[in-house]
Amino acid sequence: MNLNDPVREGQLELTEYNLLGKLPDPFVRDNGTRLTDPADWPARRAEIYKTAIELQYGVQPPAPEFVEVEPLYFGAGIINYMIHTGTREAPLSFKMQVLLPDRPGEKVPVIVDGDLGWKYHMDKEYLGAALNKGVGWVFFDRTELAPDINNKGRRNGPIYRTYPGMDFGALAAWAWGYSRCVDALEQLRLPIDFNWIAFSGHSRGGKTAALAGALDTRAKVVNPNETCAGACGCYRIHMKGRFEGGPEGRSETLEDLWRVFSFWMGPEFGAYDKREAELPFDTHFLKAMIAPRILFVSEAAGDLWANPVGSWQTSVAAKEVFKFLGVEDNLYWYFRPGTHAHAVCDVARLVNIIDHKRTGAPLDEHFFRLPFKAPELAFDWRCPT
Repeated sequence: MNLNDPVREGQLELTEYNLLGKLPDPFVRDNGTRLTDPADWPARRAEIYKTAIELQYGVQPPAPEFVEVEPLYFGAGIINYMIHTGTREAPLSFKMQVLLPDRPGEKVPVIVDGDLGWKYHMDKEYLGAALNKGVGWVFFDRTELAPDINNKGRRNGPIYRTYPGMDFGALAAWAWGYSRCVDALEQLRLPIDFNWIAFSGHSRGGKTAALAGALDTRAKVVNPNETCAGACGCYRIHMKGRFEGGPEGRSETLEDLWRVFSFWMGPEFGAYDKREAELPFDTHFLKAMIAPRILFVSEAAGDLWANPVGSWQTSVAAKEVFKFLGVEDNLYWYFRPGTHAHAVCDVARLVNIIDHKRTGAPLDEHFFRLPFKAPELAFDWRCPT
């Protein structure tokens, strides 16, 4: 199987598809009236924040009292720093690693990625998919802020000692790290094009990138990769299927997420366990919060746990908000063959979008192709005209 091949309809056979309820309308205000003017979107976005962010992930940690950057090592094309931040009373520190392409005299886009604790940053082909195209990397290990171990319970790790009165989930803790990296970069004299900062991550790191990108508007491009439940998959859609005739798999549900990883989420989110249809939002609300900036949702056709149909449905729904704001072309999605991974070709697609939007380079053929027969849309509303 060549992961770089465009997908084709029929590669993913849907064996079961359950829509638990229509996707809620993001244009309906909390008072029941509906938006008519794009100028009113910021106020509606602030309402959505209360559910898509605070209900789902918890009340977010605040901006720090200070950010200081300590150089650690320069060499072999890698620059290492220690970021000291938080509060003066209870500071915390974590490492940031910067890899920039050899482009003398140029300011380059960079991808901020919190998955330094995973294997991808050691793969030269993976790194080269960006560096060889003039795009840099900024890595940090999100688990230095809060560990990713589900038997330690909630509120474990350095960031909770810095903010002892708060009960945000680990995803919020990790997302906070993306913004602190940008804070640090802004202090350094590096040849970075700050108009082209991208946030990316895979799986739970993809959930983190989606949340960070919704919160921090300095991210021009937001690329959650195969997030499963909790960011890009759809809570109201449960599905089963077979990829290229293989064994049947199913999508991750809210119940699955809460049972094993409740410490990732906000403390009140579990009230909707087995009550997904009653949620006042679904993941298209989170995606819509990224507008008018650029959202790129990357998925794998054989990653059933990531809910490919639910991801597509909520991307199509979120695109109505992008259309309302006059930036319909700023939402991208794609599927590749294969299963759960952050593949080299996923990075290549992200870099292609950056090049396309930044320099006018042609967009390749992989976007907007479906590996399954599209079901009826999960919503019956459209953007106001």
